[in-house]
Amino acid sequence: MSARPPADARPASRTAARPPAAPAEPRAVPSPADRRRWAWLFVLGWAAQAALRLWLGSGQTIPVATPDESGYLFAARVLTGGPDADMSFGTVYRGGYPLLLLPAVWLGDGPVAVYRIALVINALISASMLPLGHLLLRRLGVRPRWSYVFAHVTALLPCVLFYSAFVLTDAILPVVFTGWLLLAHTWLTAPPRPLGRRFSARPALCGAGASLLVAYAAACHTRGMILLAVHAVLIAAAPLLRWRSWRNACGAGLVLAAATGAGTLLNRSLLPHMYPYGDNDLGGNVVRRLTSPDGWGWTLSLGTGQVWYLAVATGGVAAVGLLAAGYAAIRPPITLPGSPGRTRALALAVLAVAAGIAFATSAALPVEYRVGNYVYGRYLACAAPILFAAGVAVLLRAPARTLLRAAAAAAAATVAAACVVQWYAGDLLSRYTFTVYDFPETSLLTWDWTAFHLWRATAAGLVLLGLSVAAARLRRRGPALLAGLLAVVAVAMCATAIDRIAQPLVRATTAHADLRERVDLRAQRSIAVDWNVPWTIRLSQFYWAWWSEGTVFDARWTAPPQDADLVVLAWPKDVPATASWPKGAPPGWHVADSRRTIEGDWVAWTR
Repeated sequence: MSARPPADARPASRTAARPPAAPAEPRAVPSPADRRRWAWLFVLGWAAQAALRLWLGSGQTIPVATPDESGYLFAARVLTGGPDADMSFGTVYRGGYPLLLLPAVWLGDGPVAVYRIALVINALISASMLPLGHLLLRRLGVRPRWSYVFAHVTALLPCVLFYSAFVLTDAILPVVFTGWLLLAHTWLTAPPRPLGRRFSARPALCGAGASLLVAYAAACHTRGMILLAVHAVLIAAAPLLRWRSWRNACGAGLVLAAATGAGTLLNRSLLPHMYPYGDNDLGGNVVRRLTSPDGWGWTLSLGTGQVWYLAVATGGVAAVGLLAAGYAAIRPPITLPGSPGRTRALALAVLAVAAGIAFATSAALPVEYRVGNYVYGRYLACAAPILFAAGVAVLLRAPARTLLRAAAAAAAATVAAACVVQWYAGDLLSRYTFTVYDFPETSLLTWDWTAFHLWRATAAGLVLLGLSVAAARLRRRGPALLAGLLAVVAVAMCATAIDRIAQPLVRATTAHADLRERVDLRAQRSIAVDWNVPWTIRLSQFYWAWWSEGTVFDARWTAPPQDADLVVLAWPKDVPATASWPKGAPPGWHVADSRRTIEGDWVAWTR
């Protein structure tokens, strides 16, 4: 009795979930001239996207999305053997993204140069959303020409474009997550190996590549851990459902385990250099939230707020894509490549990633008394391009009745999510601190950069959805009009966010903490900052003193360290700067600079 051949060797599945679809029309083989034209289109398009990012970020010279940007920059500095930076009791910033910043630290001769080179790295990676978006749209059944056009639109979304102007993982995670989905799709749907061959390279390479991207995402941010769990389930399911052979799945699993282990070691190596006294224990927050009724209310409500923001910030298009993914998980379209089971698995994976990120980050989030606790867009930014592309595919391909139903369902879901936010947060949306950096999209939709307006933003997002549906249904120039509408809105969101959010923050942060004109910072081997100095200023001081080891002390209980070259103390009210040193400054120390700012007051001492 002969052994059953492995899944990769069988030419077809033995079971069918539904009657077979009509054979697809054969694709015309592109001529060499067509291939060269497409190659030039992608090269020039990628260069244009990168240039746009460099232009938008040209005024950024200092971390303003603190403490996140500072944490990644300091981690990169530590990885090159540079001085430590004490960020104890704060969020742990992982080492995956700082690995990409190593060339910036090596090439930059100071903090501003390092920051600018980091933005160049961001631009080159973020612009890759163009080819990835094109591939994703093609696999969703969109025609090549419109796939290219809407890939540009996807790359212009604020969740992709705006965050590339900052030293944040959000500059690269959308590219990483989209790349993972494409590789995972290829891995699951690659044709079985030809009979007579013992090995098929394409599935093995795609499985290994997807695993590497997942492990890298996990090394970059805790959101990557959600992707890691989802990908591990896919790897386990693939041989059980005979989508891939056990050998192939084990190879992908081994790559995932090895790369994840390497990332774990990398992150652990940073802890003693940046968190010598511990972190803020976000894992403890998750346990407490998931073991109490109030915690579940917080988690589910805040997660719903993230989904609301995703829907409104994309003009409802991502909400359409989210519902399309849900529909595909229940009834996979036979027009998409791959068997229904594989399509269902990938749709479920996308939904699990989005839901897992929304609710896990909400459970971990501490109470910060800001509006962004209840409605927030950055955490789901990594999945937004995928859902936006799915929504675009529905707008371009769905019949009129199906499109209207999808749009109506997306609008209803958006309003329902807004109701949940209103019910749970209530007047806190107007009483808590409004951090304008958290709302680049909704600030434009409501034309207010000073306050948050839940229902005005909801209405504006639904108006955009209605305009998108109307444009898509036009017989002539409908797709072009739709692309133009979405692109103009996305670019306007990014341009106004840079002008009204990023640039004012740069000017204010520089004015609050820049010591370069008063102190020779290159000569300072170490800087010690009082814990009572506001953390935004404290981290800025560490940034400007790029060549110095940064430590923190609490001047209420501990005398300022006299072995430091530069000491920054909190400046009490109604006393001169010279009286800021507790019990008087030791001989040889003098005030180098002092400043009273809206963020906090401080005095810098040198000797």
